[in-house]
Amino acid sequence: MKKVAPSILSADFTRLGAELSAMEAAGADYHHLDVMDGHFVPNMTIGPLVVEAARRAASIPLDVHLMISDPLTYAPQFAKAGADIVTFHFEATPHVHSVMMKIAQAGAKVGISLTPSTPVEALSEVIGGLDLVLIMSVNPGFGGQAFIPESLDKIARLRRFIQARTDRHILIEVDGGVSDKNAAQLYEAGADILVSGSFLYGAPDYQAALDSLKR
Repeated sequence: MKKVAPSILSADFTRLGAELSAMEAAGADYHHLDVMDGHFVPNMTIGPLVVEAARRAASIPLDVHLMISDPLTYAPQFAKAGADIVTFHFEATPHVHSVMMKIAQAGAKVGISLTPSTPVEALSEVIGGLDLVLIMSVNPGFGGQAFIPESLDKIARLRRFIQARTDRHILIEVDGGVSDKNAAQLYEAGADILVSGSFLYGAPDYQAALDSLKR
């Protein structure tokens, strides 16, 4: 599908609306919003109020990635704030199915993210209820990390895993160390959506940077 989701974590927050509009004009397919709570990962970022503001400014889907320790409580709040997709971490809760149901009931599509050490087989009991799986190709918490090469095989295994278990087209998203140096390999392995922050928002020409990923 060759979709790209720029991560607003690397945007200029003093002019967030203008940044979102500029990425949309450049050809972005989603806006990716990373939510960190300082517990599940050692960093803190944004909450539902920023998602609400982004929803007012954006005309493409909001893809919200929760790196938080209590998705059962907070995931529905982000859906109600305007997220089109709410993705939470499999590792964050023993109540995975309950979180999935709460997100769906709040009106958003359901995503689950796996850290680099979590195998794709962990999703065997819930795969049929997902709209998206996010493969972390770095350890979650901070931008600008180097891509983990083993992620390519994990993406390919996930694509086979999905195809063997359901007829639904579940999107595969990849986040971490994504650039024009590995985009082609990621799409070839089975990725549908590439998340990129510093590579895109740090570029002098947003459209050229986006095009280089989609090519």
